[in-house]
This record gives sequence, C-alpha cells and structure tokens, in this order.
Amino acid sequence: MEKLATIFISSFIIALSGAMMPGPVLTVTISESTKRGFIAGPLIVLGHAVLEILLLVLLTLGFADLINNPGLLGIVGIAGGAVLLWISFDMLKGIRQLKLDLSNGESAWGGPVIAGILTSLANPYWIIWWATIGLGYVIISMKFGFIGVAVFFTGHILADLLWYSIVSLFVSRGRKHISDGIYRGIIGICAVMLIFFGIYFGVSGIRYFI
Repeated sequence: MEKLATIFISSFIIALSGAMMPGPVLTVTISESTKRGFIAGPLIVLGHAVLEILLLVLLTLGFADLINNPGLLGIVGIAGGAVLLWISFDMLKGIRQLKLDLSNGESAWGGPVIAGILTSLANPYWIIWWATIGLGYVIISMKFGFIGVAVFFTGHILADLLWYSIVSLFVSRGRKHISDGIYRGIIGICAVMLIFFGIYFGVSGIRYFI
C-alpha cells in the first residue's frame, strides 16, 4: 500500500511540473476558455487522457513480459532519471524570466477534446516523456497488476486536470494573469522535486547493473 501511495504522489508531482510549463496544450486551453468558459480545461484534458490511455494500453501489452528484465529496468531507470534532471535544470535556468500569459491564445480546430489530442501529439516533449519516464512508471506499476497501473495513471491525469481547470477558471473569470511571483515559486518547488525524483530514478536504474 505504501508503494502504491508513492507511485500516486510522485506521478502527480511529476505530471503537474510538466503541465505547468508553457506549451501547446496550455495555449489552446487559454483560447478555448475565452470562448467556452471553465469547461474547456476539463474537456481538453479529456482528449489528452484518451490519447494517453491508448498509449498506456499499448505500453502495458508490449512490455508485459519484460517487467522482470533487469537490463531493461536499468536502462529505463537511468534514461528516466536523466530526462527528469534535464527538465528540472531547464525549468530552473529560465525561472527568472518565466511568465504565465493568460491574455491570448490560438484558435483550436475540432473543439477542445480534439484539441487535447492534437496538441499532445504535436508536443515533442510529450513523446520523450512517455518514452522514458512514462515507460519507467508503467514497468514499475505493472508489478502491482492493474491496480498499480490505474494508480499511476490516476495520479498523472489528476495533475493535468487540476492545473488546466485552474487555468480555465482564471481565464473564464476574466483574470489577465496569475501572479508571476507565485507561478515562479511553484515552478521552482516542482523543479527541486524533479531533481530528487531524477536522482532516485537514476540510482534505481544503476542498481540493476551492480
């Protein structure tokens, strides 16, 4: 039970850190929220979730026979740790200039659900994340069966739902911006946590080769 709680909390924090960084999903959330109101954020996350569920099923089926392979676990752990450290240092590097602009956005084609799918596919970081960190979580959580995978994905998608719902709420209520100081502070905290998880992932991966 304790390990499942760790999977949930860590997947939530890591996903929240990624969701909060400016990108195509955030841009389209802002645009759709000005037209559709608060519901735009949850609908975009729904599209994002549909895509990720499909990917999760493919990963689960593809690696079902490999979860006890020490070499694979080691490589995935090291790669996931490296990506987390890269993301965290990149977040810290530009934190002083970071701003969350909620005043404009590009139009979305096909509505918010389709936009959630397309903007996810258009983001190269999304692909890198799932090829390293996401894959690592799938392999780890599969050791607990369906419950483990469900706990991981629940923590992951709840972070997206929380953040984009907050953005939609602020935009639909007419707020022009969230305080840059608060935003940078949250990003800084997330970046430090990512360093911790990155080291943990990397060390866990190295141990498979010792």
